[in-house]
Amino acid sequence: MNQATAIALGAIAGATIFLGLPVARVRGMPKAVQGFLNAFATGILVFLFWDILTHAAGPVENALIHRQGLSFSAMAIIFAVGVGAGLLGLVYFNRSIFSHLKHGTATPSPRSLSLAIATGLGLHNLSEGLAIGESAHVGAIAFTGVLAVGFALHNITEGFGIAAPMTSEAKPVSWRFLGLAGLIGGGPTFIGTWIGFLASSPYFSVAFLAVAAGAILYVLNELFNLGRKLNSPPAFAWGLLAGFLTAYATDLFLTVASGA
Repeated sequence: MNQATAIALGAIAGATIFLGLPVARVRGMPKAVQGFLNAFATGILVFLFWDILTHAAGPVENALIHRQGLSFSAMAIIFAVGVGAGLLGLVYFNRSIFSHLKHGTATPSPRSLSLAIATGLGLHNLSEGLAIGESAHVGAIAFTGVLAVGFALHNITEGFGIAAPMTSEAKPVSWRFLGLAGLIGGGPTFIGTWIGFLASSPYFSVAFLAVAAGAILYVLNELFNLGRKLNSPPAFAWGLLAGFLTAYATDLFLTVASGA
């Protein structure tokens, strides 16, 4: 896969965040619909989390099997630090934003809250782009495809997350503002793909995938919390299963199509 194709996939994966943003201009969306979309996205990310960890851990395990002591130690540290950076980085970043909003002298407007959410999502989408670009660079075409499709589906629900605070406004938000929020939240996927494709070192591969895994772990925690509010346990389980099997079927299809 060449660089242009990889960057195009990253751009598409990030652009789907715009599909969820128009919800900010809609009133009265059924709670059941929101709940299913959340559970479906969670199932996709559970699969991606497992798939990404498998690819990130591969070089580490190979270095251990071949008794490459220095390489193994370096990769193991990079793996641990990467997962920690992806997870804890978003935790403390969002904590600092929402702590500021909570203790501010004035109540934040729905638009300010939406921009804060978009900023946090943009950071984790940068990690997703890095994973897409790096996997494309090393020739993992099926994995690149399932990453792009999975992140694209998930970014639609991220658009809902950005739009949700603005549904409480009496006057619908402008399309221009929604475009800005979409660029902040989805644009880093494109940038990350470009950067990730330029990295050919297995150390970069482990680092980028580990950061992506940590970021997905953070998002999964948020989606599970939201899922408990929007769904009954059986409804959430069905949506979770549908998302997981959809991602798995996509992976199988792309694997066969690529001749892997």
